Amino acid sequence: MSEQPATSSTWPDLPPGPYGTPSPDLARRHAEAPAAPATLPSGDRVPMIVRYGDVRSLLSSPAASRDLRRPGLPRMVRGTFLDDDPAALINQDPPAHTRYRRILHGTFTPRHVERWRPRAAAIAAGLLDAAGDEFDLVAAFALPLPARVICELLGVPMDRFEQFRGWTETFLSTSEAGAEARGAAYTAFLAYAGELIARHRAEPGDDLIDLLIAARDEDDRLSEDELTNMVFTLILAGHETTASMIIRGTYRLLCHPGQYGALAADPAMVDAAVEEILRHEGPGGNGMLRRLTADTEVAGTGIPAGAVVLPNLSAANHDPEVFTDPQRFDVRRFATSTSTSTTAATAAAPHLAFGHGPHYCLGANLARMELQEAFRALVTRLPGLRPREDLAGVRWSDDGFVYRPRRLLVAAR
Repeated sequence: MSEQPATSSTWPDLPPGPYGTPSPDLARRHAEAPAAPATLPSGDRVPMIVRYGDVRSLLSSPAASRDLRRPGLPRMVRGTFLDDDPAALINQDPPAHTRYRRILHGTFTPRHVERWRPRAAAIAAGLLDAAGDEFDLVAAFALPLPARVICELLGVPMDRFEQFRGWTETFLSTSEAGAEARGAAYTAFLAYAGELIARHRAEPGDDLIDLLIAARDEDDRLSEDELTNMVFTLILAGHETTASMIIRGTYRLLCHPGQYGALAADPAMVDAAVEEILRHEGPGGNGMLRRLTADTEVAGTGIPAGAVVLPNLSAANHDPEVFTDPQRFDVRRFATSTSTSTTAATAAAPHLAFGHGPHYCLGANLARMELQEAFRALVTRLPGLRPREDLAGVRWSDDGFVYRPRRLLVAAR
């Protein structure tokens, strides 16, 4: 394969490397400039934290606030974005955030998620069986799989999928020209989430929305705004983020056909492989901003209270002080020393694809389960999967918050 770099206008200081790998500039930043400024998609510049230990410390620090709604602060993008809604779980600090998480504690437990695994596996198998011998993995598998799973879990009609898919693409655009459309998509998406909640209240069932409506901590329940925002977040993250990991993970495996073949020969390795996909490819973006509420020293640099910083999860997952040869993609990295079966993530430090600390991803168990079933279906049903185009020439998104191939043409054998 030729070493042609991918391009992206979203992060001007962090051009991706060949085949969509992390920016080559990260090596310099890890070694020499672990808190140097970087340019956001908005054009604002903030200190970007890249070392694993520093990122973990910031994510767990009570001085790292997600309240970014004060006038004049740097913004990730121009116009409406995830940072703007005070009712969103990701934008709350303790004690409000602690209360929110406590109410939802029992909703996304491994026990609940395991109930949904057989259906996720069946959907994955059905999509691949219907895909034919040659297909676009993005359109035929990676996008519809998490969409159908989250729609079934939430009780969302699939005939509305294309509508909220369009809202999602618009909302996650980083184009300054699309700022007005992004705000309109956000408003429409929240209104639809409210409609779903009203429908479930009128006709209760046992879908995930019903669990959210019933969720409580003693006499405390989610407010209507909190409930609406949680449904919105689940639809948004439940299909786009997971789809991006399926797309990026499959692309990376096809770049390393020997590793795909190893998984096909031993599907018990899939769980460990998913952890490496999450480390190497996740979370598809560069993280979320934090506002410091106290003077803080990061990587030997004093950063004053009131400053906004970017703890870069992807950079932390490629820190050479923590992960040996971090640019190397290795599906065995997280396998245990004694077995390649379902237990993973003990042979290497925990990755940060789902974050760390109070804002650790609430849906991590669900996302892991879906990814495991997606890649298990791929390697067992399509052991000879191969690309139908030069992987160096695959076109990647260059105007969105999540960076991934737009299409991935494959042959089943």
